[in-house]
Amino acid sequence: MADTDTRTDGREKIKSPSQLVQPGGGQPARAQITTDSGKTRIAEGVVAKIAGFAAREIPGVQSMGSGMARRVGQLRNLVPGGSEASDQGVSVEVGEREAAIDLDIVTWYGQSIVDVTSAVRRNVIDRVQAMTGLNVIEVNINVDDVVVDGEQSGSGPGTRTQ
Repeated sequence: MADTDTRTDGREKIKSPSQLVQPGGGQPARAQITTDSGKTRIAEGVVAKIAGFAAREIPGVQSMGSGMARRVGQLRNLVPGGSEASDQGVSVEVGEREAAIDLDIVTWYGQSIVDVTSAVRRNVIDRVQAMTGLNVIEVNINVDDVVVDGEQSGSGPGTRTQ
């Protein structure tokens, strides 16, 4: 149980801002923002989707996810009505007022990885903070692949046949 103290209005508040709120014990962690007017709970999945959309807004991002996740995403795209999951390649930890985000991205050959990751980091922080009110304490980015235009990500060098 979290360390708590009593507010002036008699309700308890959690001292640790990184305390994960898990109502019912088995449900996903949620950020909980408490104001004088009431509580707002934001699920980790919501933060992950926002971060995923924000990362994809940057032109240098070709796709997201590690090798296996991208393969599953490619299969999902082949199914009628299927599409790439918006939170693919995104992992988040959400506290009461903070979020830490990890991203796996693939960039295009010729793009500056430093510039792309800087732009992604800025955009993710801006979007998540603006939409949720959470303080994003870190955005870690793993660049898993670089894709040449016309090549599918993760396909590697082609084989020569006669």
